Amino acid sequence: MKQTTLQVGGLTPMTTIDYPRELAAVIFCQGCPWRCRYCHNGHLLPRISSDPALIEWDEIIAFLEQRQGLLDAVVFSGGEPSLQIALKPAIEQVKAMGFKIGLHSAGVYPERLAELLSLLDWVGLDIKALAENYATLPGVRGSGEKAWESLQLLVASGVAYEVRTTVHPELLPAADLETLESRLQTIGAANHQLQKCNTGHCLDTTLTT
Repeated sequence: MKQTTLQVGGLTPMTTIDYPRELAAVIFCQGCPWRCRYCHNGHLLPRISSDPALIEWDEIIAFLEQRQGLLDAVVFSGGEPSLQIALKPAIEQVKAMGFKIGLHSAGVYPERLAELLSLLDWVGLDIKALAENYATLPGVRGSGEKAWESLQLLVASGVAYEVRTTVHPELLPAADLETLESRLQTIGAANHQLQKCNTGHCLDTTLTT
């Protein structure tokens, strides 16, 4: 059965770091089809969670009604927000309230990202590796092609964005990172930010600093 309302696994009421130069709230969407070794949000991975901490969508809207004029933006993060069919109507509802809309995504579903781009004001897109080396990270065949297709759609869209790459020497050797940066330049992708892998809360507990 399709979920008709967004499944929310968490909420950050206010942040200055999740949407550039804007005061934002972050909605953490439940569910992700990938199992990236360095993922630090393991509790958000199941599509349906029995966790009593799940937040009802009506509660999110009630919270945002109280923050109109105080917050600039709302960021949908995860998990992988585009997993949920309910994401688009949720974004439309929040945008109608006057908030700018940000999206954190791994580019898992390029066709869904394409449907959302006209509603988005900013995107933080994870590009984890070279397309041909991707599968070893999320454990899903073809994941690299999906992520890089999403990147090309984003670059062509005119929507403001940031490309983020998490760096761990075991998962992304220096030579591969150099090639990745070269490919990003080739397709015109700008604003590439590197993130150090925090192994303290990784899904793969064998990863070390």
